[in-house]
Amino acid sequence: MNEEAFVDTNFPLFSKKTKKSFSKHPQNSHIQVPKQNPEICIEEHLQIEKQTPLSNDNEDLSSTPNFSDLGLSEWATQTCLELGMKKPTQVQRYCIPKILAGNDVLGIAHTGSGKTAAFVLPILHSLADDPYGVLALVVTPTRELAFQLAEQFRALGSSLHVRCTVVVGGMDMITQSKALIQRPHIVITTPGRIKVLLEDNPDISSVFSRTKFLVLDEADRVLDVDFEEELRVIFKWLPKKRQTLLFSASKSGDLQALLELSSNKAFCFEAHEGLQTVDSLTQKYLTVPEHVKHIYLSYILSKMEDMGVRSAIVFFNSCSKCHKLAKMFEVLDQKVAELNSTLPTHGRLASIHRFKSGQVPILLATGVGERGLDIPTVDLVILYDIPRDPVAYVHRVGRTARAGRGGLVVSMVSGNEVELLHEIEAKLGKKMEEFEYKEKEALADMSKVNKARRVADMKLFDDGFDDSMKMRKKQRLKILAEKNQKRNKIL
Repeated sequence: MNEEAFVDTNFPLFSKKTKKSFSKHPQNSHIQVPKQNPEICIEEHLQIEKQTPLSNDNEDLSSTPNFSDLGLSEWATQTCLELGMKKPTQVQRYCIPKILAGNDVLGIAHTGSGKTAAFVLPILHSLADDPYGVLALVVTPTRELAFQLAEQFRALGSSLHVRCTVVVGGMDMITQSKALIQRPHIVITTPGRIKVLLEDNPDISSVFSRTKFLVLDEADRVLDVDFEEELRVIFKWLPKKRQTLLFSASKSGDLQALLELSSNKAFCFEAHEGLQTVDSLTQKYLTVPEHVKHIYLSYILSKMEDMGVRSAIVFFNSCSKCHKLAKMFEVLDQKVAELNSTLPTHGRLASIHRFKSGQVPILLATGVGERGLDIPTVDLVILYDIPRDPVAYVHRVGRTARAGRGGLVVSMVSGNEVELLHEIEAKLGKKMEEFEYKEKEALADMSKVNKARRVADMKLFDDGFDDSMKMRKKQRLKILAEKNQKRNKIL
């Protein structure tokens, strides 16, 4: 079978021929944006000088341009000032003018660097000139991020009375279809739900006939092969003449591949020197046997006030473990909120609201909470499980120490997780410190915590929780197998 048999010429994004990867050790001077369209000569593509993630901290702020210098409207500049945004960040300073100029943009910068405003502001600037129809479709990987993006659009577009609709799974599709047919200015969606709506309702595709912007937020995740089928549908129904904007805190070969589908000049901003965490983040580890992790977790959380911690996020690798520990803390009368994919959409949003508003000081979360959540009061992140991917580590610890603030992360390490931690240290080029504690004090409540754990487990067993989790896993594997089968037929 020749090479062409592996290439889908109508949608080369996930084909073996076009898939590329970023170098692990990029050049220090600049990177080359690939040729995107055979009709565009290579000279029209830009070489983008790389910026280091933390160079902005060393800049003379008096020489930094204002938002008004970027080409934004006066109302947009004034809104930024009212929201406390006095100076544009690097990603905003470089990307906003290029978006306003009509370029497709790939922006890679660390968490908390202002990537959202870098695409929201120029889109709203364009909306002010032509406030009719769906101007932008924003695709993001999780429901939580979708609603947070809507908040950003509404805040920055308050003077425009921007109409923003969120279309995600777990909510009534008839209501969502009606909202789309009303043609809001901005549509923010997760890949799966917009695919279903476009395929099932013939009236929906025309809603996007005048869409000028396609934004992929957390683009490295959206462009995962798991969303290939959804992206095919999205690209099929969007206008060919549009701007494509990709923003991410992580590199991915698929980000480069997507640029080849563009018909505009492409601008690639990369304030990224490999995997990095900010200097204001203190990173520590705690070596503890797996069977007593829950006891040490309870101990650390009991010391939040002593450590000056306002709120904390605890990350788990599985929904089951997250839910079981949430029930344990419920038995202990400890106020916590829970965030994982087993919860219905309204439950997930309610958890974020309770945590964000300060009603509860602790959020127990899985990977659905590792990206984009920007909550200024989070001073502590605890990794109950060490993620297998160093990129996931960077995203999770990035929920604290944002926008120049300080923060602490404590990684709870047991068994073979030591190797995972060493791999993360090697990738980051940083050696973590050991978390200091008094063992006798940490184990003082062992009997109480163990009893709460047993009570919680019994309640969950009576509710059939483990059986439902097994069924959910089977369904997920079945869906994945069906997607792979469809993909193999295409390739």
